[in-house]
Formats: sequence, structure tokens, C-alpha cells
Amino acid sequence: MSFGRILVIATNVFREVVRDRILYIIGLYALILAVAIWFLPQLAATTEDKIFLDLGLAAMSLLGLIVAIFVGTGLINKEIEKRTVLVLISKPISRGEFIAGKHLGLSAVLGVLIAAMTALYLGFLQLGNIPYPLGSIILAVLFLFLQLSLITAVAIAFGVFTSSVLATLLSFGIYLMGNFTQDLVTLGRLSESANIQRMTQGLYLFLPNLSRLDLKNLAVYGADVLPHPLTLIANAVYGLLYTGLLLAIAILIFSRRQF
Repeated sequence: MSFGRILVIATNVFREVVRDRILYIIGLYALILAVAIWFLPQLAATTEDKIFLDLGLAAMSLLGLIVAIFVGTGLINKEIEKRTVLVLISKPISRGEFIAGKHLGLSAVLGVLIAAMTALYLGFLQLGNIPYPLGSIILAVLFLFLQLSLITAVAIAFGVFTSSVLATLLSFGIYLMGNFTQDLVTLGRLSESANIQRMTQGLYLFLPNLSRLDLKNLAVYGADVLPHPLTLIANAVYGLLYTGLLLAIAILIFSRRQF
């Protein structure tokens, strides 16, 4: 693979997504924070600070997820439906470079979105004189980026071989189940059925454990409740390896497709 060609594809994806006014999401996020910081003192007189901390990170995660899935599922599928993929693969670009470039480009967009939303979030916290653990929030945001990058790989993998609508539904399904994989194992044990236990164990091994990359609920309480640094490193490596595996699967499927 040539990193130069991957970078060219990623740059084109970045420009295309930005032209689609996806960055308006930053304005939507600012509006959500403005409404929350105005309304919360009237609704929760004693806990508004903690609620705002939670809400800001949750809204950031949700908006990022929407971009990752809705844009990610269409990155490859749109090229296939418009037949522009024929022009691209006829050039000296391998299909692996094509997939990697698409993922890198959308990940860059997500990085810009998250950075901008984080700056707004911290600005509103300062404006509202709300105490916050800066280091824990930054760490949670970095892990959120890893999680969204993984979901982008999921969306691209599904978008390679199915329609955008079905790929979107499947990607949301993976996200929801990926956040509750440990609960699936517990549910299997409670069922007292060997078949159900095997099924839940299989899902636990197959599905990405997204809870390992979710520090939102812990971040608002400061560094004292965060996992051990070695655990954080292991979780980050897990996210990167799983993303790489998904991209490898997407490349394999895309390489076998005939156009």
C-alpha cells in the first residue's frame, strides 16, 4: 500500500463530507449546550452541574455516532451505486488503499468535529462556572474518538456488501449490542440454558466490546475512578486492533466483488 495514495483519497473524502455541511453539527451541539445550561438550573437546582457534564459528553457521543454511521455506510455504497467506483479502481489504486483512505478521511472529519465540540463543551463549562476534571474529560474524548473510528470501520464493512439502509440498521445494532456484551454473558448465565449460554458467549467474543472505550460516565467524577493506566492502554490497543480487523474484512470483501 502507498500512504501517499491513501492520503489523497482521505483528503478527497474529508473535503466531500465537509461540503455536505456536516460541520453544521457543531452548531447543533452548541445549541444543545446553550439550551441545557439555561434550562438545567430551573429543573435540577442542586445537581445541574453533574447533569450538564453528563449531557455534554453524551450529546457529543450521539452526534459523532450519527456521522460515523450515516456517512460511513454510504462512503463505499454510494460509489458503487453511482458506478464511480469503476473509474477509481481503474486507476493505479488498490482496493485496500481505497478502503483505508475512505476510513482515514471520515476519521479525520470525526476528529475535527470532536475537537470543535470539546472546545465548545469546555467553553460552556467555564461560562457556567461548573467545576470539571479537565484531564479525565480529555481522556474520555480521546477514547470516544477511538470508539467512533471503530464504528466507522463497522459502517464501511457493512456498506461494502449491502445497501445503505441495511448497513445503517446493522451498524446501529452492532453499536447497541457492543455496549452490552458483558450483560449478554450475564443474561446467558441467568437463563440456565446451555444453548443460550453458548450463543451469548459467541456474541461476546464476536462483537466489539465498546464499553471498554466508553469513559463518559467515569470522566465526570475525575481521575480517581478511571481505570488503571495499563488497563486504559490495553483498551486503546484493543480498539485499534479491532478497527484494523474490520478494515481487513472490508478490504477482503471489496476485493472479491465484481463490478
